[in-house]
Amino acid sequence: MDAGAEAWDRHLLDEDTFTENFRNDDWPSRTYLCYKVEGPDQGSGVPLGQDKGILHNKPAQGPEPSRHAECYLLEQIQSWNLDPKLHYGVTCFLSWSPCAKCAQKMARFLQENSHVSLKLFASRLYTRERWDEDYKEGLRTLKRAGASIAIMTYREFEHCWKTFVLHDQEGSCFQPWPFLHKESQKFSEKLQAILQGA
Repeated sequence: MDAGAEAWDRHLLDEDTFTENFRNDDWPSRTYLCYKVEGPDQGSGVPLGQDKGILHNKPAQGPEPSRHAECYLLEQIQSWNLDPKLHYGVTCFLSWSPCAKCAQKMARFLQENSHVSLKLFASRLYTRERWDEDYKEGLRTLKRAGASIAIMTYREFEHCWKTFVLHDQEGSCFQPWPFLHKESQKFSEKLQAILQGA
């Protein structure tokens, strides 16, 4: 993984950054990806302290193209040289669903690494492509490759709040925004329609 990605591999977000980027009734320009890895035992290939983390996309800078958080995650997993005889489950919580290219890259990764499974929960659907055919096919290809893809509900938002957020006060509870459930339901229905080929 390059230095730019490592600089953003942190274990906790502040409360405002989490809310600004994961709130599903808003449209932030950055993608955050919070991940956790479940493997057989400690010492089974995942470096100490890297079993969970936070990554985000890197905008284009000069001649360097932009890089998506999903690409950083795949590079990180590949750098671990995981034992192919063991099984590793990676659960990701994304502020946006993967774009068409990232979905295809993740599908290829799963096809080449049968010892790794991916479970993806997205706050909202990626909208830059307005759900064109490439985007829809990317998500369907990712699902066919074995990934579990779903929209975050209150349960996943609360889990992220407890697992990936540094709290201003001890015991700070997740406070849902007014339209969380409605937006989750809307995106979930759209995602199911895409995955079923509609």
